[in-house]
Amino acid sequence: MSAPSTHDADEEAGAYTGGEVREFSGALGTLFFAVCIGISLLHVTANLFGPALSQWLTGMKFIAVHFAGFAFLCALRYPLFAARSPGVARMVLWFDLAFGTAAALATIGILASENAIYARGVHLAPHEWAMALFVIFSALELTRRATGWIIPAIALIALTYVSWWGGMISGVFRFAGLSFETVIFRSIFSDEGMFGIIGNISASFVFLFILFGAFLVRSGAGEFIIDLARALAGRFVGGPGFVAVMSSGLTGTISGSAVANTVSTGVITIPLMKRSGFPPRFAAGVEAASSTGGQLMPPIMGAGAFVMSSYTQIPYLDIVAVSFLPAVVYFLSVGFFVRIEAKRQNLSVLDHDTPKALDVLKRGGPAFLFPIGLLIGLLIYGFTPTYAACWAILAVIAASWLTPNRMGPRAVLEALALGARNMIMTGVLLITVGLIVNVIAMTGIGNTFSLMVAEWAGGNLLVAIVLIALASLVLGMGLPVTAAYIVLATLSAPALHALIQNNALVDAMVAGSVPEAARMAFMLVNPDAVAQLAEPMSLEAARALVAETPPEILSITYDQVLDPAVVTAALLSAHLIIFWLSQDSNVTPPVCLTAFAAAAIAKTPPMATGLMSWKLAKGMYLVPVLFAYTNFVGGTLPEVLAIFVAATLGVYALGAAIEGHMEAPLNWPLRILTAAAGVALIWPNTPLLEIAGGIVVLGILFWSIRTDRRSRIAV
Repeated sequence: MSAPSTHDADEEAGAYTGGEVREFSGALGTLFFAVCIGISLLHVTANLFGPALSQWLTGMKFIAVHFAGFAFLCALRYPLFAARSPGVARMVLWFDLAFGTAAALATIGILASENAIYARGVHLAPHEWAMALFVIFSALELTRRATGWIIPAIALIALTYVSWWGGMISGVFRFAGLSFETVIFRSIFSDEGMFGIIGNISASFVFLFILFGAFLVRSGAGEFIIDLARALAGRFVGGPGFVAVMSSGLTGTISGSAVANTVSTGVITIPLMKRSGFPPRFAAGVEAASSTGGQLMPPIMGAGAFVMSSYTQIPYLDIVAVSFLPAVVYFLSVGFFVRIEAKRQNLSVLDHDTPKALDVLKRGGPAFLFPIGLLIGLLIYGFTPTYAACWAILAVIAASWLTPNRMGPRAVLEALALGARNMIMTGVLLITVGLIVNVIAMTGIGNTFSLMVAEWAGGNLLVAIVLIALASLVLGMGLPVTAAYIVLATLSAPALHALIQNNALVDAMVAGSVPEAARMAFMLVNPDAVAQLAEPMSLEAARALVAETPPEILSITYDQVLDPAVVTAALLSAHLIIFWLSQDSNVTPPVCLTAFAAAAIAKTPPMATGLMSWKLAKGMYLVPVLFAYTNFVGGTLPEVLAIFVAATLGVYALGAAIEGHMEAPLNWPLRILTAAAGVALIWPNTPLLEIAGGIVVLGILFWSIRTDRRSRIAV
């Protein structure tokens, strides 16, 4: 069976004419196709039956096989350089084929030598030195090809810091250094290194869910999602914009890439929005902002959700459960901008060919809804995400036979190949990020950075969030979202977690619910603390006591004062804040790849489109504040629903104030009043303000609806 080709039929077998990404046909296309299928089948087998079959299908050895396979594919997929001459392109192709093969063999070889290395007292033989150095070099080089220079540069800086120049600097970041042999050994064999925790996440959770998404796409789920979005939203004013928001959100449930989300749905939704009357730049901005939100929408949420589960030891199902309503708030915030723009442009309903929702569900619903439902059901029942994903993949195949797009053997093989191809960049990237994480673990620089964040913030949680947002923006200019989240979480999550717990500690002091054992700990800082804590304290006094207490003592009191559920919610909130802020590089200039991809489809200026998408994605900055200051994570159902309603009204009010329009134009006094009401609704833990803000927003909205109706009657 040959691979599907993207080249002309008369192209020479295996020929390649150069470019940033290779597409094959002929013999090489078949080889690439077959290797992709083999890698997918190997991962499914290893995750289901690994321990029972072979030691090479478990632990570091399997992660090495995982990297070896994707290193080979990456070398073929991403050329050494983009050669324009056919002759040079062929030479580069043969070099890359040899390079990928050598990288795969060296990776498997160095892991096969593990026992021998330990037997020599953790000393590398010459041939092991050669293999280890080549494995690290190949990871850096292949990551450079797939993602650019930033990640390899950071990894090189990290490796040389711990082995060379760390001892040459002074101050808190001084590090005496380790031998180069120790650094190389730990880079490969430690739990934090290339084939450690991050690599295991890549080889299990991430790959299987990307494979699941590939099966859904091949089964026709993409067309079903867009048709369903058109059926549900196409008949409303501004409907094409709502179609973009809904389809990108639904596609986000099966996709782990904002850029892929943009190009797959944007080629349909952006022209649809332009035809209905939306300005091209606005249409591109809506698609970019919505596709970025796809990373926040359960159940997949990109690779970051799996990394988060591993870091926090919080079940993946719990993470996706608490992430649903915040993601809805984000998509509603983009949808509100769509509605406001549609009313301002006085657009009418133009999509007369809108399908009926029931027809769409009958035609494609089983292939999409049944596998997703089975996946969620298995997770709720307690099965591991990898086990649930494998069964969900089989469910996609079975459910497709209830639709016109039945998946036969060829379609299954194409889906297996598509999953591996979609994983190439992520697979290589996460292994390389292990080099950076390993250095952070070896040197303790993460704790140092966390203490610095806490010091710069002066104990102020909001300032800390702003600092992390700025850091995420800078990192995001060169790092993909998952890598940015991993680096930021490793460096700043402890500080953010501590600050959120400090806020909960202050609340306990104000409520007078500090137990006696914890009071004695505070006495080491302030002898009068025991008497003060015996009764409710003022907010200012509680904050002052927490501010003057060293982190070592505070860490003792958390478990004594705070409920374990509160501590867990604080940890999850910290990571969700970082995860959400890590997405902003997709839509924030000067480097915003998702917005640039949308601009290419809409044929609009890239930077202007980036600014538009940044404006439309404002919910990405507001929701993390709710994570930090409210019970949006970890609260009871009534509390979470109340926060959701207030946040929804708040983002609508702020969007209307920014645009100066609801259903009808708002004059400046009404804009200011609407903005104030929006802030009151978003402002945390102020029930009276939220109620007052809600009343004001609803009152202005009803007035706006009435004004709009009168103006249309007059016309």
